[in-house]
Amino acid sequence: MLKISNITKKYKKNIVLNKVSFNVASGECIGLLGENGTGKSTLLSILAGITKADEGKLDFSSDIKIGYVPQENPLITDLSVKDNLSLWYKKSLPAIVDKLGLTESLNKKVAHLSGGMKKRLSIAIAMADNPNLLLMDEPSAALDLSCKQMIRDYITEFCANGGSVIIATHDEMELDICNKLFVINSGNCRSIPTTLRGRELIKELARND
Repeated sequence: MLKISNITKKYKKNIVLNKVSFNVASGECIGLLGENGTGKSTLLSILAGITKADEGKLDFSSDIKIGYVPQENPLITDLSVKDNLSLWYKKSLPAIVDKLGLTESLNKKVAHLSGGMKKRLSIAIAMADNPNLLLMDEPSAALDLSCKQMIRDYITEFCANGGSVIIATHDEMELDICNKLFVINSGNCRSIPTTLRGRELIKELARND
């Protein structure tokens, strides 16, 4: 589905991403780990076509459609949930609205939603073009357990149906559903075992080699 080859990004003299390379197959969930500011969001933004890499190559399959869920929810807070969705869904509202638990909040202003509901709405908007690759930047950050579980279940179902996900995360519930894990540190990206947790995971995140 996607081959990432030697992606490099610099801001002035700071190398944020240094020859990052890995492949993404259909049905895979890829986890990106690392401290804040290590380049996870930059990589997702490059894959989404928002930020331009300085070097490297992206090879997408011919049928790829990308959905992007950034850290900051791209919502118009003065509009209702329904009006935000209508900007992206020109016909009837999709089944995902009910699946993500948004139906009862359709007439609420986005400004009055909880962080979890805003994130669910962002996911629904990201799915407007029926993507088969979903890029998610810390989707469960600061959410309660029920919202985290709903997002986790949605990702699991999406991948089971042949979609692929690349997710920047610190959440162990999301780590549990990843087929591959990569750590980005000082611009370098390396694979780590998906079984690491606790102290061993912290140790891997701190490595700089």
